[in-house]
Amino acid sequence: MKTSKLSLRLLWYITPLVILPLLFLGGFTLSNVTNSTQQQAELVVGRFVEQQQQKILNYINIYQSTTKLLSSSPVLNDFMALSGAESDVYTSRLSALLDVFASYSEAYPDIVSIDLLSPNGESIAYYSSELSELPSEYPFFQRLQNSNVRQQYFISPAGEQTAKLYFVQQIYGIDYQLKRPQRQGYVVLKVDPSLISTSILEAPFDHTLNLIFNQEGLILFSSDANLRGLYLQNDEMTRVQKQSEQTKLAAAMFPSIDEMERMIYSIQLANGYYYISTIPKSLLYESGRIISLITALIIIFSVFALPFLIFVVVRGLLLSPIELLGEASHKVGDGDLEVYLPAHNKDEIGILFTDFNHMVGQIRDTQIELKGFKEHLEEKVETRTRALEEMNQQLALAITQAEQANQLKSRFLANMSHEIRTPLTAIMGFTEQLIQNPSSASNEQYLGTILRNSKHLLELINNILDLSKIEAEKLAVEKTKMNVVALVRDIEAIVAPMASEKLLTFEIFYDLPIPKYLYSDVTRLKQILLNITSNAVKFTEIGGITFTVKFNEISACFEFIVRDTGIGMSSAEIERVFKPFEQADSTTTRRFGGTGLGLCISKNLAQLLGGDVSVYSKQGAGSEFVVTVAGNYENKPYELLAKIEEEQAPLDVNTELSAMKLDAKILLAEDNPDNQMLVKLLLEAWGLTPDIVNNGAEAVEAALVNDYHLILMDMQMPVMGGLEATQMLRHAAYDGPIVALTANVMKQDIDTYLAAGCDATLAKPIDKRLLGEVLVEYLQLQENNESRWDALLQSEKFKQISENYRSKLPEQLELLNQYYLEHEWESLRALAHSLKGSSGCFGFMNIHEAAGQLEQSLKERNAERWHYNHLLLIEAIKYTLSMPAEKLN
Repeated sequence: MKTSKLSLRLLWYITPLVILPLLFLGGFTLSNVTNSTQQQAELVVGRFVEQQQQKILNYINIYQSTTKLLSSSPVLNDFMALSGAESDVYTSRLSALLDVFASYSEAYPDIVSIDLLSPNGESIAYYSSELSELPSEYPFFQRLQNSNVRQQYFISPAGEQTAKLYFVQQIYGIDYQLKRPQRQGYVVLKVDPSLISTSILEAPFDHTLNLIFNQEGLILFSSDANLRGLYLQNDEMTRVQKQSEQTKLAAAMFPSIDEMERMIYSIQLANGYYYISTIPKSLLYESGRIISLITALIIIFSVFALPFLIFVVVRGLLLSPIELLGEASHKVGDGDLEVYLPAHNKDEIGILFTDFNHMVGQIRDTQIELKGFKEHLEEKVETRTRALEEMNQQLALAITQAEQANQLKSRFLANMSHEIRTPLTAIMGFTEQLIQNPSSASNEQYLGTILRNSKHLLELINNILDLSKIEAEKLAVEKTKMNVVALVRDIEAIVAPMASEKLLTFEIFYDLPIPKYLYSDVTRLKQILLNITSNAVKFTEIGGITFTVKFNEISACFEFIVRDTGIGMSSAEIERVFKPFEQADSTTTRRFGGTGLGLCISKNLAQLLGGDVSVYSKQGAGSEFVVTVAGNYENKPYELLAKIEEEQAPLDVNTELSAMKLDAKILLAEDNPDNQMLVKLLLEAWGLTPDIVNNGAEAVEAALVNDYHLILMDMQMPVMGGLEATQMLRHAAYDGPIVALTANVMKQDIDTYLAAGCDATLAKPIDKRLLGEVLVEYLQLQENNESRWDALLQSEKFKQISENYRSKLPEQLELLNQYYLEHEWESLRALAHSLKGSSGCFGFMNIHEAAGQLEQSLKERNAERWHYNHLLLIEAIKYTLSMPAEKLN
């Protein structure tokens, strides 16, 4: 068969259509591969250098803080205060100072030595963890004497070894004659820079060279140990300094190192030190050249092979059958309907041949059907295209959300690490000072600092837990009746002193009339208002804060408006202020502190209370927060206040307890010795000395034997928990007040404790004021109950119950004999314990005492007294049964 014109034309059109796009794509790829490789390398190296810089800065900040903390040590101050003291005093204080040096060295393993220098550089006290000799001089001391900066650090070369890092803190004292600070000396910490050495050895690529050098060009740290101690040339230093200002990857030569062209990334550290990361340019772009070569080969192969392959495939699948079909069509056009096309593969061409053979007369209908099929196919392609576009959008959104979640997690971990470590550092540091100086005059201040930081830490943990409960939708709110004015005065009592400390005004306004009461969760509402008002005080330096209370009768909602004259916010900052772990900008945390949780929690809580929190602010002109909460009157009438009455001073709990003068017996069930000591101290402050037991089983035994006015019951204890102990006491007819001590203060937990028989709950950590309120309520109640106890004992109902109990004593007597004869000692001890508790409740003290002696002897396994105590209990029961009922009562 001769070559058809269609084949030639097809080859003519296919060749440029394939070759031209391939050439364009290849050229574009080749021109961009180097640029992409450079951008990727710059991004990787830039991130690496910034991470290493942050590591080094954090490392330096830690030891600068340590040096500063050491210089403020009371032991050091006492030692520096010596002036002409006796030798034994000097020796004692020097020994104490060296102990402090040793404790810091143990706490920070990288500290090699600690040296206390006089103003002229003489060593006064020296400690080395490696037992190294005292250096004759420090190479940086001349610079140190000429500088007035109190805190500095220096990196000094150490020959073939790793350079050493020195942190120096100048110590000043007061010259009372000149009335100005007088330099007393220096504290010098020599640190083995392990983290810096490790960071230098890390590398984003193979053959990477990392260097740290000073402003003179001396290489102090290097990933290549052979380069330590070398100097860079002046023009190399100039190039590095310029490069550190541009903060991007650039090509440079370092003849002092080698003759290889390198790509460098440089940043400047503090105190004139530089950090650079370099990689040979040929190695960095080697992968790009390989990609370019492979791309070129693929393009060349495709240019020659693809047109030929396309032509062969198209000709075999399409052109040859078309030629046959054309010949048949020509015959049909000539009227030859007897044309028969040979059998073909079972594909579209075969179907077309079959249709042509059997449906020549229906050509027009076939064309219409083909057109409809084409339109339907285009519709399906369009639908599928839209679906793919939507899927791509969803995928992009999911990627963005994942990146945001990852950033949020990182920011959360950083914030929480800082916020938790900050109070813990103060608590540990001042506790250490209290241990080392138990009689120091500053101990009260130290204790106040420890308490303040402990409360801050507790508040932080509560915020995190609140946010977790809110996000899990497990935070329950209550609707209790509360006095609006009393609520506002509670806020004022807390916030007004805070404002006064900063010389700010704090004013409260009532937009009368307002209802006297509202129904909401008082704890959560206080949490919202305290958070927002304390924020207003925090972010205000000049002026004051106003707190306005309004009531919207249409919506039956309260509005609490807090205005301040503080720093204010921009519109972009307002959009972020209610997001978790967000603050107005990155400087807010550094300047004012905080986790960024408060406003997020406040807004969520306000929404749970049927309202919301909104903000109106202008940068530099203050802010206005509006807290809206529902009154929850539910179509009930409410009393409106036309004026605000003067506040009456609340009765102090301590005064009320002192005035009661109760000789109260209190039982404390607590397994933690520290908590036992704390509660005992709190109660002894009010003249009450509690009996202490270590678990629920002991609490049940003590409560049934003794007559306590109040039981403070921990809920989680070994052997038997407080919940089981409370249930057992209530089943044993114990009706005294029981107050649960627990750290689980969620609503479902409190409901569980109350259902088990507890009268109230006290949260841990224990608040002294709340403990006092519990004592006032339940000790007074118990005192009133005792006034009616004698009348109860003489009542007919009690006599009937007592007689019923006495009627069951013969059964108990038989069990006593049975257990004793069968040697069932554990059952006998349990029966004796039961008789001891129950008989005491009904006044049968002879049985109570005899049963107690038998139980004790069985518990102590004192077999010599078992027979005697058994007979004693039997005789006590027989005597009680023989006595007339009227004499027993």
